[in-house]
Amino acid sequence: MKKANLGKTSTGIHAEMAALLCYILGFITGIIFYVIEKDNKFVRFHAMQSIITFGGFFVIGIALSIITWMFIAIRLYFFMPLFNLISAILWLAGIILWFILMIKAYQGEKFKLPVIGDIAEKNA
Repeated sequence: MKKANLGKTSTGIHAEMAALLCYILGFITGIIFYVIEKDNKFVRFHAMQSIITFGGFFVIGIALSIITWMFIAIRLYFFMPLFNLISAILWLAGIILWFILMIKAYQGEKFKLPVIGDIAEKNA
């Protein structure tokens, strides 16, 4: 099966590999590739989708940590199992999504997540 030509990148890396690398360290590599890649819309899309998706996971994780520590501070320990469960589900969902997005990017597919994909496409 022949891959579609996704165009040149300003980094000199194949577009599929650059798109995969946008996800490798979450929003950090997303930001790096969004800043350095000026030409290729495919790579910029994946960079922006990485920034929004994994930046969101990062912010939600920090918020859950703060809320958990607040409950510990006021001695409401019975909420701990709930927040541990939510954190575990988010962590597992993030890992699964990370793998799916990297595989789809490397396959040269513009795999759009609901809502996030539309925002990323507008800003690519």
